[in-house]
Amino acid sequence: MLDKYLDRLLYSSLFDGFDFETLKGMKGCLDLSLNQYEKGQNIVYRGDDFTKIGIVANGGATVLKENALGARNIVELLTVGAVFGEMAAFSKKAVWNFTVQANQNCKIIFIPKGRILGECQRLCPCHRRLIENFLTILSDRGLFLDKKIEYLTIKSVIGKISAYLYDQYLSHEKTSFELGLNRSELADFLCVSRPTLSREMAALRYKGIIDFYLNHIKIKDIEALKEYLIN
Repeated sequence: MLDKYLDRLLYSSLFDGFDFETLKGMKGCLDLSLNQYEKGQNIVYRGDDFTKIGIVANGGATVLKENALGARNIVELLTVGAVFGEMAAFSKKAVWNFTVQANQNCKIIFIPKGRILGECQRLCPCHRRLIENFLTILSDRGLFLDKKIEYLTIKSVIGKISAYLYDQYLSHEKTSFELGLNRSELADFLCVSRPTLSREMAALRYKGIIDFYLNHIKIKDIEALKEYLIN
């Protein structure tokens, strides 16, 4: 079954610059394995020993952070090609501090961490490229977590929402775009209640700053939105 999903690795930034024939040639060296999970099933539990890298081959999953009271906040949504576990796998403790849960039926390809570092004796150019891509992923992960912290340090809910929407505008390079999160997921991501999120988004719409329908957002006044970024 693994061969059927092998090409999905090409969706991943870990294999940026690879072609399918090269990937087939590396399959044995990488010691790939494929697991499948049903919607709602935990792929990784918080506190698990984790010495491998996961890549979503089919479906999707959610990275969740639990607080002391058991409440869960969304950290990230994982779609096909998304990588997870890279920070835990290479830490001294090798313990995963998040829960990864299937948000739909999904299949995950796992790679032992040692195979990424290049345990093959030749350390061929392909492995060097793999290591370079992996370092890029770690850097991007650090920047993503910095941005998450930035949202959480903004005091007002309308400030959090405005900062998130402004970053999405910069990412999409246009004022009209689809959010990757639904309303409940966005509330969890920003660590606010859904009613409060809905109220503040409605306020932004009333002021003519944004408009929205379901997950589609249109920013009508960028400068006005930016005024809330410091709140």
